[in-house]
Amino acid sequence: MLAVSDLNVRYGKVEAIYKASINVDRGTIVSVIGPNGAGKTTLLNAIMGVLPSQGGIEFCGANIGRLTTEQRVAKGMCLVPESRELFAQMSVADNLELGAFTRYRRGDKGIKQSLDEVYELFPRLLERRTQLAGSLSGGERQMLALGRALMSKPTLLMLDEPSLGLAPLIVKEILHNISNLRSTGVSILLIEQNARAALQISDYGYVLENGDIAMEGLSKELANDPKVIESYLGMGGAGQDRDKK
Repeated sequence: MLAVSDLNVRYGKVEAIYKASINVDRGTIVSVIGPNGAGKTTLLNAIMGVLPSQGGIEFCGANIGRLTTEQRVAKGMCLVPESRELFAQMSVADNLELGAFTRYRRGDKGIKQSLDEVYELFPRLLERRTQLAGSLSGGERQMLALGRALMSKPTLLMLDEPSLGLAPLIVKEILHNISNLRSTGVSILLIEQNARAALQISDYGYVLENGDIAMEGLSKELANDPKVIESYLGMGGAGQDRDKK
């Protein structure tokens, strides 16, 4: 579904991503782990068209390197950023409706069904549908961010640290929901501060170090690799990653 080849991203003279190549197959979860400042968020932003880049980005067999972010969303890509970017002074229901903006423009008739599916996936959002987004708890805000993304009916969902700042029980619930999305046919590219959890729910993984892909393989193999264990899993899921690049 997604094929990124030899991707390069610069901040002025600083090379943040260097010849990074990753693939995401249809219906799979792919995780990217790595140390602080490795460039993982930069990687997602470049794929989404938020940042300029050089290299190849193919989505569903088509080169999308010249498409705008909005055009990539219309193609079926969606990014949930680390900051979630909710409209705090709008209700939960209105935030979800905004997620379907491009579908409204196309005259899509299935938006109500998608809304029902999001409420089924996240029952708490149904309970809070008239509540302002800014008054939600951290876990509820993350659910809303995921739900809003799903309202665009993506075929590829990119998530930047969905468990950041959440209590352990809420993290478990969020990651369980993400894992369940696989059964809906949505492909997921996941950046997660909890490297152990990311490898547990993903099918394939990449290790990004200094803007370069240092390792890759089946997630279960990476989780048992001595180097990965020592660097990212030795602290019981440390690998805390809050890089902004």
